[in-house]
Amino acid sequence: MKKNFYQLLLNKSKLFRTLHWADIKFFFFKFQRKNLKVFKFFDQRKIGSIPRIILSSLLIIFFFYSAPFLINYSEVNLFNTNEYQNNSKKILAYTLNNKDNGLNNENKILNEKDLLFDIFSLNEVETDTVRLNASTIKQLFDDTNYKLDDVRETKLVKPVALSLLPQEIRMIQSTKERKEFFIQIILPLILQENNNIKLDRKRLFSIINKSNNTALEKKWLEKKYKQYGVLSKDLSVLKIRMDEVPVSLAIAQAAKETGWGTSRFAQEGNALFGQWTWSGEGLKPKEADESKGHKVMKFNVLQASVRAYQRNLNTHKSYENFRLARAELRDRDKALDSIILAEFLKSYAETGEQYVDVLQKIIQQNNLKDFDDSKLLPSSIEFESLI
Repeated sequence: MKKNFYQLLLNKSKLFRTLHWADIKFFFFKFQRKNLKVFKFFDQRKIGSIPRIILSSLLIIFFFYSAPFLINYSEVNLFNTNEYQNNSKKILAYTLNNKDNGLNNENKILNEKDLLFDIFSLNEVETDTVRLNASTIKQLFDDTNYKLDDVRETKLVKPVALSLLPQEIRMIQSTKERKEFFIQIILPLILQENNNIKLDRKRLFSIINKSNNTALEKKWLEKKYKQYGVLSKDLSVLKIRMDEVPVSLAIAQAAKETGWGTSRFAQEGNALFGQWTWSGEGLKPKEADESKGHKVMKFNVLQASVRAYQRNLNTHKSYENFRLARAELRDRDKALDSIILAEFLKSYAETGEQYVDVLQKIIQQNNLKDFDDSKLLPSSIEFESLI
């Protein structure tokens, strides 16, 4: 009978599920001893059974009333064994792995095809691209007079867009030459994506400033809401998300994630920023835990990798503070400072603060902020307005 009583209480309270049988019996033994002392007190004064029942009922009511508070306290302060994992690179798997991934309710029901439609489209354009070797690319840069020293001075970048990294970049022995070569390759790609966002922001502000919008403008807005994951269709949220990533920050992250273009993911999958996926094509990390099942997303062209990276920072919940800090700089009419904004990318890598320190050192030691105000020479009339 006594064991059944213990079992009943065990089923009623989560608190007791964290204790052993010996602990529970000890607790009730002490509880009963206290009751015996109380009952002796009643016996000595010849008090009947009714007051005893009332007192016992009050004690039981008090116990069950206070149990939820004790349970909550124990879970928060005593038995908290939650593990926190970095899920920020799961941008490309909002719904495909059917897991929460630490995303908010809005992101849970995002359609990945809507969010990344333009990236998938870009990725499918060129599947038979020829990989140029390093010497051919260097000759191309020389022929077009594309030099980083000139860019630092004139702030103008030649629109030389390459689709693949050369395999020989690993063999460049001079660290300085290898870094400059890598920057020359990815700088036009980053500026191209920032230009695309600039044009979109220009159109967005035009729409915001109008009292009435055309059917074409409304259709464009619907497309951008989906593209930036704004299910609430809030223009203020879209304005914050639809913005550039500082050039120096993008270069630093690409350099860190690829070892300045030498990593297997960069060479085999054009993965400049190490984004994860649970579906489609990807490269399996050699040291990855089999239970995680993720891959590093593979791209057919480098441009798609850059676009996916920017969409990552502009939509994922982990980078909400990054976007708010960027918007605050905009509101104060300040430049988008990569050193400041890097502080809000702790979630990008599992090393957290250490990752931020590395990014800031890469930016400073390689004078990457020199490229923040650089302009891509127009390859079309559409981009001339941005020069």
